[in-house]
Amino acid sequence: MNGLHQDQLALLHSMLEQRLSAIADTTERVSGHELAVEEVETSPADKATVRLLNDLALEAAGHNAAQMGVIKHALAKFNDGSYGECEECGNPIGFSRLQARPEARLCIGCQTRVEVKQK
Repeated sequence: MNGLHQDQLALLHSMLEQRLSAIADTTERVSGHELAVEEVETSPADKATVRLLNDLALEAAGHNAAQMGVIKHALAKFNDGSYGECEECGNPIGFSRLQARPEARLCIGCQTRVEVKQK
């Protein structure tokens, strides 16, 4: 199993639920395809700023959607009993790592190998 105690699992599950709720609230406020800033007849510099702000809002929405997917994946692992196990090697992910990143899929060793390969 994952080596975590029930109280640790409850804490981590609660942290994930809170993060999911916070992201959902943020996403709900900016949902729809409304522009973050309405374009009005202004100078070219102002139009560029408005476009930049709207692009940033869309990028943030995409990031939030991706984060929600990662958190939902972690929550699903509670249901199948695999939460806290490295998806690469199957070893337990340390509690301190999960406290820092409760959505972590990999143990420190496997995460380090992945990051080294990406360089």
